[in-house]
Amino acid sequence: MPPATPSPATASAHERSGIFFAVAAFAMWGAFPAYFLLLRPAGAFEIVDWRVLFSLGFCLIVITITRTWPALGAIVRQPRQLFMLALAAVLIFINWEVYVWAVLAGHVVETALGYFINPIVTVLLGVVLLRERLRMAQWAAVGISAIAVLILAIGYGSFPWVALSLAFSFGLYGLVKKRVGPQVDALSGLTLETSWLVPLAVVQLVFVQFDTGLSFGHGFGHSLLLLSAGIVTALPLLAFAAAARRLPLVYMGLIQYLTPVLQFVFGAFVLHEAMPTERWVGFGLVWLALIVLSVDLIVTGRARRASALPA
Repeated sequence: MPPATPSPATASAHERSGIFFAVAAFAMWGAFPAYFLLLRPAGAFEIVDWRVLFSLGFCLIVITITRTWPALGAIVRQPRQLFMLALAAVLIFINWEVYVWAVLAGHVVETALGYFINPIVTVLLGVVLLRERLRMAQWAAVGISAIAVLILAIGYGSFPWVALSLAFSFGLYGLVKKRVGPQVDALSGLTLETSWLVPLAVVQLVFVQFDTGLSFGHGFGHSLLLLSAGIVTALPLLAFAAAARRLPLVYMGLIQYLTPVLQFVFGAFVLHEAMPTERWVGFGLVWLALIVLSVDLIVTGRARRASALPA
């Protein structure tokens, strides 16, 4: 028998809960700069290393409580999936290192730029790596973004490597995760990705200990904040996974802009980072490109739904 179609009331409740999970996930990611600044005097290397180790510990506890070890074991027995998750781990490690360093160095606005550019980079990666064909509006968004990056580079007086590193590392991470597919859930994926990174994290912690010394253990409050990195890392990922199961891609694509908006507001108006005219022009062009991309996404999604309806 075909599965029962959910009632309108059930579907509406499902969608509302999906919007709640999506807003929660992207709002938590948007608040990350404030959280990482609280972790001073720990440096970027130490913060990311503890984040890896404590995230793994938190995931193992949740897997034990939810009794999902069989699902994790099934993934471990698939060499291709393990390799893809190792590649994802390297990309997300690069993303974390650059992001935390940039926040601590006072470049929060540039990290926001990176995540504003990310959807456009994802489109571009589809062309370069997957040989996808772009619609006219998508090409226009890519072109406008290229002009924005050029203006920002001239305004900065240097190449905006932080923003582009974040955009490309997270774009490639998303591409790898897409290849992994739905058979790897968020909890199992984070567990295996952090497992791959444990040796690197331990080596970096040893290096930090001999270089400047570890801050963990110096003060109960500070150590507790570092210890919470595992929960802080895992919670938005789990909320994102819950939202993705309940919402159409169009909704997820629009709500994701909440993260860089919060980061931009925090950097520009709370930390009072410099916003010269060139930055405003560059950001304005990026926002224009995102409007073009979003409108195209909405119109195309409606057309596809309309064509799927019976005559």
